[in-house]
Amino acid sequence: MTQKTPSRSPRSVSRTKTRQPEAGFSYHRDFFEDLVDTALGHAKKLGATDAAAEASEGCGLSVSVRKGELESVERNRDKSLGITVYVGKKRGNASTSDFSKAAIQQTVSAAYDIARFTAEDETSGLPDEQDIAREHPALDLFHPWVITSEEAAHLSLQCEAAAFATSRLITNSEGAGVSAQQSHFFSAHTKGFRGGYASSRHSISVAPIAGKGKHMQRDAWYSSMRDAGQLASPEAVGRYAAERALARLKGRKIPTIECPVLFESPLSAGLLGGFVQAVSGGALYRKSTFLANSLGKMAFPKHIDIHEDPHQLKGKGSAPFDDEGVMTSARQVVDGGRVEGYFLSTYSARKLGMRTTGNAGGSHNLTLTSRKTKAGDDLDAMLRKLGTGLFVTELMGQGVNYVTGDYSRGASGFWVENGEIAFPVEEITIAGNLKDMLMGIQAVGADVYNYGAKSVGSILVNRMKVAGS
Repeated sequence: MTQKTPSRSPRSVSRTKTRQPEAGFSYHRDFFEDLVDTALGHAKKLGATDAAAEASEGCGLSVSVRKGELESVERNRDKSLGITVYVGKKRGNASTSDFSKAAIQQTVSAAYDIARFTAEDETSGLPDEQDIAREHPALDLFHPWVITSEEAAHLSLQCEAAAFATSRLITNSEGAGVSAQQSHFFSAHTKGFRGGYASSRHSISVAPIAGKGKHMQRDAWYSSMRDAGQLASPEAVGRYAAERALARLKGRKIPTIECPVLFESPLSAGLLGGFVQAVSGGALYRKSTFLANSLGKMAFPKHIDIHEDPHQLKGKGSAPFDDEGVMTSARQVVDGGRVEGYFLSTYSARKLGMRTTGNAGGSHNLTLTSRKTKAGDDLDAMLRKLGTGLFVTELMGQGVNYVTGDYSRGASGFWVENGEIAFPVEEITIAGNLKDMLMGIQAVGADVYNYGAKSVGSILVNRMKVAGS
């Protein structure tokens, strides 16, 4: 049954505007509902076939310090109302940060005028009713951090001080920082979807420098969580960042060679991201991907699985519905190396003659695992599996061609001999082809790291070209 947009009496509008918003916000959700309903109502009045609108607000605090001194305190607050209007198969979009009734009407009129003069697109339109999310599970995504700028500066100073205290060889710093961010939104469209939620994201980070002169080395580390109570301690972040910088001192060049390469777990998330981009709707219907027509085919070795779970509690990539109001659900994206699903929005799915996968806006909590991984396969175990080769801890540049799969990036890390780190390596380039790299995954570590919406351990690729001196 199609859910209809409820009408609101002047009395109910007045009541909702006086309700108190959640901690840190200026606007209550009910106020956003009124804005969205006003926009949708005006779009229908103008003659729109369909329309979608979203009202949102974000706010936060960011504090940075450097070498024991406060460097910056920034407070951000933004708001927006976006409206998309459909006139038949024509689409127009406009937005405003002015929440007055006149501004909303002008914004809707602008979107309507754009739609009227835009070329028709047969695949354009709102999601099909069968795909719209009717139930919105609570995913525990909102944990406001009530912290003052003084308290944030104190945590930042603790973090940086811990880095300096690790060794006298930590001689400088690019700074440390604390960020506390939160946002909320409400969206609806004329196919019956209504929903919204609040979310938060907090972090602490530092970037120490080791050594002096031409021999300086920099590294960084951070902790990021929806709930500030789950952040790593500032001292732990500072010490680990310092240890990473110290480990890079006395780096060497190596001769050009072809060898196995072990990607540190944070970098492994980038390889997973490369796969996601290659099997996402836009790349697929434009045929600008090295994994075109890969559904049902092998893209990884048989021991590799990739699972997507949009409903993880507190997950950084969790969402009860996607950006179009389409329901999200857990699924197996890769099963035994075989591609079982793409990442599609309504538009890209129609372009491909398929059904949306609820991924308008991106992927949700992906986990890449290997059926060969054992509980004891920590980093030391993965280095032993590498044997003799390159352990990469930093990548530079954007040298990835997703049309051909060609991969070439600047890198640094460590040369490993007989399963033991021999010395740090710098000023090298690693090259290969993503298609071969994904098929060449020999092992995945149990040292799982969560990077945004992706969780994966260190990844061992059987062979790549390493260009050195």
